Amino acid sequence: MMLHFAYGANMSRTVMRKYAPQARALARAELPGFRFVITADGYASVVPAPGPSVHGVLWRITPRDRALLDAWENVAAGLYGARMLTVRSERGPVPALVYVARPAGEGRPRPGYMELVIAAARDWNLPASYIRELERLRPAAALGVGARKLGESD
Repeated sequence: MMLHFAYGANMSRTVMRKYAPQARALARAELPGFRFVITADGYASVVPAPGPSVHGVLWRITPRDRALLDAWENVAAGLYGARMLTVRSERGPVPALVYVARPAGEGRPRPGYMELVIAAARDWNLPASYIRELERLRPAAALGVGARKLGESD
């Protein structure tokens, strides 16, 4: 068994049932010293940044779940790398598996992606201020304005 910190689509209970069927949600958690971004590939990642934290969900996963998640995250092809990072939860600081995208620059989310992430963030009752920041990353068509990086002001 190991811990997995999910901050994007893997926060979704539906996604995790499909790609890590034995995973069990433990608690909300945060990854300090990182910022949530959308990559040029259109998916979420985290990048080191002094100050902010990325909020998400801590899951307990089995070795089989890990293999399935590695395939889902396309680790073999290098889309994401699996890193062990320290996250904070109600259990205190714990090491957890975090999928971090290859350095490909920042971009715009794929259609429907941020809606999935935002719905999961709401489901987990992540901080309202953080959810508002996620909402700012939705495509321009959904917002009526240009997409922004998390933490960027008007």
